[in-house]
Amino acid sequence: MTKFFYARLAATNIRKNAQTYVPYILTGIGTVMMFYIICTLSQNSGFNDMPGGVTVAWFMLMGCVVVGLFAAIFLFYTNSFLIKRRKKEFGLYNILGMEKRHISRVMFYEAFYVAFISLAAGLLAGMLLSKLFFLLILKIIRVDVSFQFELSMSAVWTTLKLFGAIFLLTFLNNLRQVRLVNPIELLKGGQVGEKEPKTKWVLALLGVLFLGSGYAMAISISNPVAIVLWFFVAVILVILGTYCLFTAGSIAVLKLLRRSKSYYYKPKHFIAVSGMMYRMKQNAAGLASICILSTVVLVLISTTISMYIGAEDMIARRYPREMTVVVAEQEEAEREEVFQQIEQLLGKYREQPENTVYYPFFSTQMHEGADGFSPAGDYADLGNLKGMYFLSLTDYNRLYGSTLTLADGEVFIHSIRTPYQGDTLKLLGRSFTVKGQLDAMKETGFDSAAMMDIYYVVVKDEAVLSELSTRLEEDVRYYYSFDFKGEISEERQNQFYAELRTLLGKGSYAECRAEARGGFYSLYGGFLFLGIFLGVLFVMATVLIIYYKQISEGYDDRERFVIMQKVGMSREEVKASIHSQVMQVFFLPLLAAGVHIVVVFRWLTQLLALLALDNSVLFSLCTLGSFLVFAVLYMLVYMLTARVYYKIVSA
Repeated sequence: MTKFFYARLAATNIRKNAQTYVPYILTGIGTVMMFYIICTLSQNSGFNDMPGGVTVAWFMLMGCVVVGLFAAIFLFYTNSFLIKRRKKEFGLYNILGMEKRHISRVMFYEAFYVAFISLAAGLLAGMLLSKLFFLLILKIIRVDVSFQFELSMSAVWTTLKLFGAIFLLTFLNNLRQVRLVNPIELLKGGQVGEKEPKTKWVLALLGVLFLGSGYAMAISISNPVAIVLWFFVAVILVILGTYCLFTAGSIAVLKLLRRSKSYYYKPKHFIAVSGMMYRMKQNAAGLASICILSTVVLVLISTTISMYIGAEDMIARRYPREMTVVVAEQEEAEREEVFQQIEQLLGKYREQPENTVYYPFFSTQMHEGADGFSPAGDYADLGNLKGMYFLSLTDYNRLYGSTLTLADGEVFIHSIRTPYQGDTLKLLGRSFTVKGQLDAMKETGFDSAAMMDIYYVVVKDEAVLSELSTRLEEDVRYYYSFDFKGEISEERQNQFYAELRTLLGKGSYAECRAEARGGFYSLYGGFLFLGIFLGVLFVMATVLIIYYKQISEGYDDRERFVIMQKVGMSREEVKASIHSQVMQVFFLPLLAAGVHIVVVFRWLTQLLALLALDNSVLFSLCTLGSFLVFAVLYMLVYMLTARVYYKIVSA
C-alpha cells in the first residue's frame, strides 16, 4: 500500500457517500459559523460605547452557551445517521481482509477531513459575516455606533477548542462502535432494529400522564407568580410526554390500525403501517425531536417578534408620562423645597408640565389568606401574594374631578389583572366595606410588569391613609408625574433627567421615558436577535433531522419495495404507498407542535404581560404568522425529502 492510500480512500468514501456526508459537512460549517459569530459578538468592544450594550453582550454570552450545547448534541445526533449507513461498508472492508486498525485509519482521515472543512469554512464564513450581524444588532436596537471590524482571536480559539473536542468525541464514538462488533454485525448494521417492537403500555401511559399533567398546569394555573414557578416544570413534562407518546404511543396506534381490517388490508395502508412499525423506535425519537424543535422555534420567533413590535406599547404602559418623580421626604418643608427645585429646573429648560399627576400614596405587598390580608412576611405562599397601593379619596376626586364619597370603614378598589372578589376587605384584622370597583385609575406604571395581582385601594381620607401606613410600617411617599408641554428632544429630556436626579435626596428617585427607551430596545432587541439567531439554528437542525430520517428510511425500505414490486405491485402503487407513509409520519410533529402552542398560549400571553406587553391580539397574529411561515417551510422540506426518498426506494 502507498503512503497516502488510507487518506485517498477516505476522500473517495466521502465523495461516493456525498448524499449523506455533504449535509453533515454543511451542518458542521453552519454550526461553527454561528457559534463563532455569537462568540465574537459577545466579546465585541463596540457594545461598551452604546446604551444598553451590557445587556446585549449578556444576551450574546447566553447565546454562546446555548449554541455550544446544541452543537454538541446535534452533531452527535446527526453523526449517528452517518455511522449507521457506513457500518455495512466497513463490515465489507473487514471481510475482504482489511483489519480493524486499517479501518480505523480510514475513519480517522474521514473525521479529519470533515473537521478541517467544517472548521476552516465555518470560521471563514463567521469572520466575513460577524460585521454584518453586529450592524444588524445595532439596527434592531436603534443605536448608531461607529464600528471597527474586530477579528477576535479569543473567539477563534474558543471555537477551535469546542468543535475540535466535538469532532474528536464523535470519531472516538464511531471507532468504538466499529471495533466492538464483528464483521457480520457490521454488515447488518443498517438492518438493526428490524424486529417488531412490543407495545410498551407502561411507557405509553407515562406519556399520557406526563403530557396530561403539563397540559393541566397550562390550562388550570392562572396566577402569574405560579406560572413563573411552574413554567419549566410543565415544559419538562410536555417534553417527556412527547417522547414517550411518540415512542410507545405511536406503536400502540399502529397496532390498532393493523387490527382494523377495513383500513389495513389496502396496498398503500398495508405497506405504510407495516413499514413504520418495524422501525418506529428510531423514527419516534427523531419525530419527537422534530416536534420539540418546531415548538421551540415557534415560541422563540413569535414571542421575540411580539416583544419587539410591541416595545412602544410596553414603554407607554411602564412609563405613562414622560417624567416621574417619587419623593420620600416626610417633612412638609423639605418636600416643598424639592418641588420648588423641580419647578426652577423646568424654568431653566423653558418647559412647563402638563398631564400632571400628583398624590401621596404608600405601597406594600400583602398575603391574602382566609382571614384577609396580612403582611407578606417571608413570601412563603407566592401564589397569594398581592401588591397594594393606598391613596385617599380626596386625591382621587382631585385627579378625576369626581365627587365620590366614602363613609367610615368604606373603600373603593381598582384592580389590575384579576378583579377583586368580595364585598369586604380585611386588612390586619380590620374590615372595610368595598363600596365599589373603580374603572379608571391614573396608575403609576410600576405595576405594569408586576408578577402579582395589583389592587389600588382608595380610603376615606389622609388620616386613614396615615393610620394604615403606620400599622404596615410603610412610609407615605409623594408621586409626581408629568409630560413636557413643549416638543422637547429626547436628548434634552435626558439632560433634564440627569440634573433632576441630583436634586433628590435619599429614598427619592426619578424615571424618564426617553432614557428608558434605549434600555427597552436593548433588552427586546437583544431578545429578537437571539430568538431569530437560535430560530435559524433550530430550523436548520429540524431540516437536517428530517432529511436524514428520510434517507435512512429510504435505504431501509428499498429492498422491501423491490420485493413488493416482484410480487405484483405496480410502481404507481408503490409511489402511492410511499406518499401515504411519508404524509402520515412527516406532518405528525408539526400537528403536535401546533397543539403544544395552542395549549401553552395563555401562559405565554401572561408571561409577556409580566414584561409589560399586554397585547394578546398582537401576540396572536405573530404566533399565527410564525406558524404559517414555518408550515410553508416544512412543506418545502417535505417536497424535497419525499422526492429523495422515492428516488432511493425506486432505484
